Amino acid sequence: MDDPALVAWATDWQEYDPGEEVDAAFQTPQLAVGHAVGNSVDIVSLGRGGQITMIFDPPIQNGVGWDFAVFENSFSDSFLELAYVEASSDGVTFSRFDSDSLTPDPVSGFGAIDPTNVQGLAGKYRQAYGTPFDLDDVGLDTASHIRIIDIVGDGASLDTSGDPIYDPYPTFGSAGFDLEAIGVSNGAPYPSGDYSPPADPAFDGEAGFGGGGGCFVSALF
Repeated sequence: MDDPALVAWATDWQEYDPGEEVDAAFQTPQLAVGHAVGNSVDIVSLGRGGQITMIFDPPIQNGVGWDFAVFENSFSDSFLELAYVEASSDGVTFSRFDSDSLTPDPVSGFGAIDPTNVQGLAGKYRQAYGTPFDLDDVGLDTASHIRIIDIVGDGASLDTSGDPIYDPYPTFGSAGFDLEAIGVSNGAPYPSGDYSPPADPAFDGEAGFGGGGGCFVSALF
């Protein structure tokens, strides 16, 4: 979250539509505006199948490499709550990023996901480490709005190929994707320098980009 490639953050929000099993305490969309904090509670929970649209003024520009990164609050490299990501240049027409999920079986409420089996979905990396996206992948030159849609992890949601997407299910209280922030790079190289997605975590404490690990105050998220 402190990577110097991140030069801006979401400036506002609209159309917060929480799904089931999210307490009122976690329904504060304003917490997803601005810089990521990197803790477990500075988030808005989407609930099962819920969504929110974040606004960027000025708009995100498409550059060479990734253009924005979505931050979730996972407490480990394998407890991953996932979401679809969609981008729009006008706030009306949205394009969804392609996704691929190779998790073969349902995952329990406190179960684990191998992050190397997930591509193109927000929530691939732990707290304080964003999942990067490139506007080239949806054919946009700019994006003023980014929509995040929770994936209900029971397999009812599908990836681009039509395969079921599994993530921890069922969860309660702050169910679904927990959005902390969306950071803008306006076309920074991927951390590896070769314009490919960041390396998948090799062990607990190594995740996302930036070369370190996150921390988490034990709670049900």
